[in-house]
Amino acid sequence: MITLVTGGARSGKSSFAEKLCMSKSQEAIYVATAQAFDEEMKERIALHQLQRIQANYPWRNVEEPFQLVKLLSDWRENSLGEQDSAPTVLVDCLTLWLSNILLSYEGQKDMQEKVKAEILRLVEQVQQYPGDLIMVTNEVGDGIVPEYALGRIYRDLAGFMNQAISRSSSEAFLVTVGIAIELKSREYTL
Repeated sequence: MITLVTGGARSGKSSFAEKLCMSKSQEAIYVATAQAFDEEMKERIALHQLQRIQANYPWRNVEEPFQLVKLLSDWRENSLGEQDSAPTVLVDCLTLWLSNILLSYEGQKDMQEKVKAEILRLVEQVQQYPGDLIMVTNEVGDGIVPEYALGRIYRDLAGFMNQAISRSSSEAFLVTVGIAIELKSREYTL
């Protein structure tokens, strides 16, 4: 089952996603996509790691800022497409993965098209993943319009990615002020 968890910064989405993952499986892989470029980010990562340890749950931690598509593909292939043998995976978070990918292409010709192609490769792997896959992302479009071009490109690509992943998801949760609301069951279609 594919689950998307979204919300704003410090909304409680990661905590909710971790609890949801723990309710679905006796053990899981935690894919962290953040990179520590400064001391403050190192402290944030260390705090998240400590919180996972304190949860007394057998997380297998994988730090991977770029190769998310390859990880999912490898785990899918190793499970032979069988749901029971595919590991439960929590990805935290897609928008950090996206920023890593975007910055790796920054300044290149057709940058946006290359990043969209990476997003579509991710969506394809998500759709083929046979086990439980919980992905955390941010609603970056809920804030102000970024002042600089790269920020606006990032916001637009994040919206594109979130919509594509949501369409592939069985469940989608919006977390705000620590409260999770399931959206797919409430979706209004025209």
